[in-house]
Amino acid sequence: MSEHFHYQDNRLYAEGVSLEDIASRFGTPCYVYSRAALTEGFYQFSDALKGRDHLVCYAVKANSNLAVLNLFARLGAGFDIVSGGELQRVIAAGGDTRKVVFSGVGKTEFEMRMALEEDILCFNVESASELDRLNEVAGSMGKKAAISLRVNPDVDAKTHPYISTGLKQNKFGVAYSETLDLYRKANAMPHLKITGMDCHIGSQITETGPFFAAAEKVLLLIDELAKEGIVLEHLDLGGGLGIRYHDEAPPAIPEYVATLLSALKGRTQKLILEPGRVLVGNAGLLLTTVEYIKRGEEKNFAIVDAAMNDLMRPALYDSYHEILPVKRGGSAAGTYEVVGPICETGDFLGHARVLPIEPQSRLAIMSAGAYGMSMSSNYNTRPRPAEVMVDRGGVHLVRERETVLQLYAGERVIAD
Repeated sequence: MSEHFHYQDNRLYAEGVSLEDIASRFGTPCYVYSRAALTEGFYQFSDALKGRDHLVCYAVKANSNLAVLNLFARLGAGFDIVSGGELQRVIAAGGDTRKVVFSGVGKTEFEMRMALEEDILCFNVESASELDRLNEVAGSMGKKAAISLRVNPDVDAKTHPYISTGLKQNKFGVAYSETLDLYRKANAMPHLKITGMDCHIGSQITETGPFFAAAEKVLLLIDELAKEGIVLEHLDLGGGLGIRYHDEAPPAIPEYVATLLSALKGRTQKLILEPGRVLVGNAGLLLTTVEYIKRGEEKNFAIVDAAMNDLMRPALYDSYHEILPVKRGGSAAGTYEVVGPICETGDFLGHARVLPIEPQSRLAIMSAGAYGMSMSSNYNTRPRPAEVMVDRGGVHLVRERETVLQLYAGERVIAD
């Protein structure tokens, strides 16, 4: 558990605010973020990179709340985006578009035009056909698009297959063996400007070896390009550093950065990193309330008001999130399947958890700051939760709870 979430007199707090008070004030389900935790994570990167030309581009997909983006923008962050919608969020949050890198395998012409109009730092190009389209779009606008190629180094990140992105069979990036030829092709295109090289091998990576191996393979390509007069300004080594959900022991941010810097010893290119989960994952939690205790012949169930539409990771990845009582003591502990009200057997948040609870008890689902709200849905016509950010002793509502009316406001029935 992060130091920013702690027990005091058997009650769970976010910084200086009781989670029971937050639940009473804003209702549940409710996402709660710690501003101090977000700030501390970013500073760990910037401190570890002091003396090195660098840019930390927060991966917007991990948590795209405007308050989170605005905080990182004010701390000096750039942003890694994967859609035009994320670019619009960065702009709305006060982010500097000249610090934006645009990743993703399926950029549309509309998204390219928007990004070029906003003068983003770089497109991370992921295919030969994308090169052709971007050159054509930039030419039609009388612009030159700054590009890097996302290289697939065929390095095993040793993570869940759904979030591993650096192997041959993955859809991401340019094949390692084709990279040099594609750089040569890009170099001959009149409306593209080569500025860097990009590599991202996956997410929730818990050891430094894969990062070092990927960096070494990318550097070999950079040296080959330099021999041909194609000199790169920056090297983007992506993100993917994992966090502790249960019993993982990922490297700390300074250790991770030190590994990358050791691989880059003697290199002068600007270093770009794209951290997401490691900045926000353990800076947030999901508050929920026990609606019913249901006792069965084989298992007992704690049916809560949060569900797979609010936090998809357990159902999608069979992932583990620690679940803590907001108030310790007062109830006998039992072993429960913690499940939501959605009509799917896969709607669970935790298996076989020992918890001292009864109906109306509050629970905190930990490590939910990354890929929680950003992956949420309205399945079963369920409005998405409120989001709040705690700043020492204050609480700020940073997203109102949706209403059912908002969910079908754009729908129409067909008259006879």
